[in-house]
Amino acid sequence: MAAALEPYKAKFEKVLYEKNAFTDLLAQIEEKTGVKRTYFVAGFVAVLALWLIFGYAAAFLSTFLGFVYPAYQSVKAIESVRKDDDTQWLTYWVVFGTFSLGEFFTDLFLSWFPFYYLVKMIFLGWCMAPIESNGSNILYHRFIKPFVLKHEKEIDNSLDKVTDLASATLNEAQEAAKEAAAEAAAEQMRKSLDADNSAKLD
Repeated sequence: MAAALEPYKAKFEKVLYEKNAFTDLLAQIEEKTGVKRTYFVAGFVAVLALWLIFGYAAAFLSTFLGFVYPAYQSVKAIESVRKDDDTQWLTYWVVFGTFSLGEFFTDLFLSWFPFYYLVKMIFLGWCMAPIESNGSNILYHRFIKPFVLKHEKEIDNSLDKVTDLASATLNEAQEAAKEAAAEAAAEQMRKSLDADNSAKLD
């Protein structure tokens, strides 16, 4: 079991010793406390896990953590010249959006299960993990992509109908607004003329 986890431990430690703002902060904490950053991060993860089980606002915290790091990495991906990181984070957002949509309908029931928000955080962590076989890649290629490709024409037709309907509704609203504005202007002019005529008669 320990041997099977060794490659993941090595990757985890490699990430913790890469040069970036987060690891610079870890280096400062490590220097001041004398505690290895690996233990510090492991302790933080343990506290976070306990908070997600017993703490206040666990629903917000799990969604927040599932958004902040990927959003930061997505901005970096947009600004980089590489294409693979763009694909990685676009894939994550597709899976995250699909999961969030499903959670919207099931959250009322699932949130009553013990450890739900911890499991959710582990799931989102797996989806954003910097490995080839992360959750986003697996779920996208096995489920989402085949479903979309199979129903692509129906989805496109439905989207075209919705777009046409929205465009027609917007045009009607604009025409109605123009007519209402014209009527209001004409009414105002009539009132002004009536007031002038009354003043002249006086």
